[in-house]
Amino acid sequence: MSALTPPRVLTIAGSDSGGGAGIQADLKTMLSLGVHGMSVITAVTAQNSVGVQGAWELPAEAVRAQYRAVVDDIGVQAVKTGMLASPELVAVVADLLADQDAPIVVDPVGVSKHGDALLAPEALETVRTRLLPLATVATPNLDEVAQLTGVTVNSEDDMRDAAAAILAYGPRWALIKGGHLTGDAVDLLSDGTQDHWLHAPRHDNRHTHGTGCTLASAIASHLALGLDVPDAVHAAKHYVTGAIAAGFPLGAGIGPVDHTWRLPGS
Repeated sequence: MSALTPPRVLTIAGSDSGGGAGIQADLKTMLSLGVHGMSVITAVTAQNSVGVQGAWELPAEAVRAQYRAVVDDIGVQAVKTGMLASPELVAVVADLLADQDAPIVVDPVGVSKHGDALLAPEALETVRTRLLPLATVATPNLDEVAQLTGVTVNSEDDMRDAAAAILAYGPRWALIKGGHLTGDAVDLLSDGTQDHWLHAPRHDNRHTHGTGCTLASAIASHLALGLDVPDAVHAAKHYVTGAIAAGFPLGAGIGPVDHTWRLPGS
């Protein structure tokens, strides 16, 4: 690759037709952070600011073909996974990533911002046993922690138990996102031996669609840029906090975060 070629980051996720989350949010994040974003689309959703009106999985062979086309020709320096929807797609993606040397950020997407299910209940065990063991960083929110582990987080003290429960499935690091708690937006990054607490002010802005996708993509982007995991997560937290502060109204419901907030003129 030319010295002018930016780092390459692959997102494996679903499409959000409203542009606030999913593949669209991932690619906007990657562009804003100076890496070249590429995509494997796993599902297409009919989605807007008020919810998900429909979702259609792509065939497994389409997912495999997209992945091979990108990885075999262009190569990747980090991978991020998002909406995988079904046990079959989780297994297909896990098989593809099993030999991947690049860091992998797993966002175990379970529900949309509006509460719509994006992962079949029968897929949870496949996520636990096949996908999480491959993760460099897993980034569940508190609802996803409860889905995957049964651990309920009601306070910051509970977040250590949540991290331990996620780490038991094999990821190198767990980032427990505490955005659903009251008070400051506090996350816990842990590898089981060291804990990093990430604090940020909570902005009075309801337009937060796409925060989870954006954070995971920002982590993957910073890993591709050469940062270690704690520094990549801290940098990603800073980016998504600014994006939330700049989130804007769109449609009749919850608007998206602003992925371009750091760019000139924003």
